[in-house]
Amino acid sequence: MPREVVLGMDNLERKVGYVAALVAAALAAVILPHLLTTTVATHNESLPATGCVSPYHLVKGICTWDQVTHPLDWLPQFLEIILLAGAIALFTKRRRRAFVAGSALLLGLALGNAGFPFILVGGWYIVRAFRLQKYGDASFMGSSKRARELSEQRRAERKAQRAAGPTVGPQRRAAAPAPSKRYTPKKPTRRK
Repeated sequence: MPREVVLGMDNLERKVGYVAALVAAALAAVILPHLLTTTVATHNESLPATGCVSPYHLVKGICTWDQVTHPLDWLPQFLEIILLAGAIALFTKRRRRAFVAGSALLLGLALGNAGFPFILVGGWYIVRAFRLQKYGDASFMGSSKRARELSEQRRAERKAQRAAGPTVGPQRRAAAPAPSKRYTPKKPTRRK
């Protein structure tokens, strides 16, 4: 299979790439409000017997903590998501399977648990490239059909070799390697 075909993308892969880029952009849009204002997240915990621990304080019998995050706290994650979403979209447009797979895997690892779908998409691209390179067809049905054909062909070749019997004449062994011209004297045995 030519290198251009293995590294290129078909229409199904392009659609998946554009959907992945849109989902990533939607995740960036979820973070966008945190970039515009200071965010306050309230954490509530039940009151332990020992009382509230720092940074919690007691409010109506419940330990409460108001966590304030500055907009700059969200900026690195926002930029990371937006840049990788743009990379996925750009490489999908240019039909570069390896770069789309790498960008999707990076985004998946960067997002943690929320990035699991992106890890699956990146892995899917890699598996399809492997199938295309090995069997000439990226689809599951086409690659499994080709694998069965190759297996049948190998089985038929082995069967034909067995039916032909052993080769006529004495079996030749591989020639021994030439002796080394370097002389290393044996070590004398130690006496106890």
